[in-house]
Amino acid sequence: MNHIRLHKRQSGAALVVSLMLLVVITVLAISGMNTATTELAMARNAQNYENAFQAAETGLEQALSQGRFNTLAATNLGQYVIPRPDNAENETVTAQIVFEDSTLVPDRAFSLGVGSGIAAYHFNATATAESVRDVGGVTDRDASAVHTQAFYVVGPEAPTL
Repeated sequence: MNHIRLHKRQSGAALVVSLMLLVVITVLAISGMNTATTELAMARNAQNYENAFQAAETGLEQALSQGRFNTLAATNLGQYVIPRPDNAENETVTAQIVFEDSTLVPDRAFSLGVGSGIAAYHFNATATAESVRDVGGVTDRDASAVHTQAFYVVGPEAPTL
């Protein structure tokens, strides 16, 4: 009678297969952790850009609310810092209003009269904001945003010389 000894041909195969499965699962786990870390960094960067965006919007609001419109030179509204409650990051905002051009308002287009002698003075307000995560240092989490808003002011036509 022939006896087939299967147990000798399979010795150690389960160990090799289980080690290979363990390696595959480990590689998948490390890949998942790297993906999660990258997504967290992307979310932090998006949040920091949103902080810069909001700071630039605040700069535009400040520029427009002051009403300092000069047709002869650019109006610099200075630089100011918006501190964060955790003191870990700051937003720095600079704003400027620049006169672009003036155009006459056509006849019958202005409700206060026939339109003669009325001009529209066109301006551009620009706010630049920087959001810094580590005050005093440079990191890959810093963000900046620039916002420009055009507007015009209606008033009497400037006398010609």
